[in-house]
Amino acid sequence: MSSKPSSSKEQQILSSWEINATAWKTAIRERQIESREKITNQAIVETVLKYKPKSVIDIGCGEGWLAHMLASEQIQVLGIDAIPQLIATATNSTSKAQFKTMAYEQLSKFEPTNRFDVALCNFSLIGKESVEGLFKCIPGILKEEGHFIVQTLHPVSACGELPYKDGWRQGSWDGFSSQFTKPAPWYFRTLESWRALFEANGFTIKETIEPQNPATQKPASIIFVGKRSN
Repeated sequence: MSSKPSSSKEQQILSSWEINATAWKTAIRERQIESREKITNQAIVETVLKYKPKSVIDIGCGEGWLAHMLASEQIQVLGIDAIPQLIATATNSTSKAQFKTMAYEQLSKFEPTNRFDVALCNFSLIGKESVEGLFKCIPGILKEEGHFIVQTLHPVSACGELPYKDGWRQGSWDGFSSQFTKPAPWYFRTLESWRALFEANGFTIKETIEPQNPATQKPASIIFVGKRSN
């Protein structure tokens, strides 16, 4: 692991997404990401719809596929992302979802007209300080009975051969097209650390879902459903 401060790694994450925004849009449009197409996309949509929200904020929405999908279910959706190019793509659609260019740290000053039923992060929690800061903001934008739903890499599957403990990991675009360059570092969290992060910010984990890859019989991801503790 590098000895550089975490803040530089957070900047590397944003820089990588800026560089790879076009490649990402192509990958989504052409359905190049097999695990998403076969497993995790359906899993996150089904999880959100199960809680019957009337309003959702999709944090780190990227090019907007999930926001558009939820909007088609007559849900009021706001998608936010720090990468203007991705938000421009998301906005260029006939769906009723709304979009806004916004970095995670700006959520602390965001005052929605109405709080949301669900705050949603779908494979969009990559960093350390940015993620910890985001968790602190979520209670302020959710209704009292609201839910915070996070889909991320399953810690057991994603750990690989490295020690099972929190820490920065080297990024990779393995499994993606050659259009992708300069992979971002990412911050690994154990299951215990994810749960602690929810609990420290006023959430009880109501449900944990582990979508399985039928070919490998291993979890393709993990979905946490947090409910505000009253």
